[in-house]
Amino acid sequence: MSKITLAIAGKELVFEPNIVAYNSLINDMSMDNKVAPAVTYLRRIVSAPHKAELDELLQRPGAALQITEAVNTQFAPKLDIDVKN
Repeated sequence: MSKITLAIAGKELVFEPNIVAYNSLINDMSMDNKVAPAVTYLRRIVSAPHKAELDELLQRPGAALQITEAVNTQFAPKLDIDVKN
């Protein structure tokens, strides 16, 4: 299991992303539903001692998507893909 530590607004939070939670996030997102799946995802993967701190941060506008992006940049980095004809 991956552990990712982020320093966010002066607080350190540990996240433990996994493929099941990540896939659920992707499957739940739609054009008009991004924030709720991101919040659910973060609450699933945040380390237990940091749940209260995460909830506090999630009150800030845009926080859920910014934190999700930071976690997923580490957990699911972009692949280097070349198209060959």
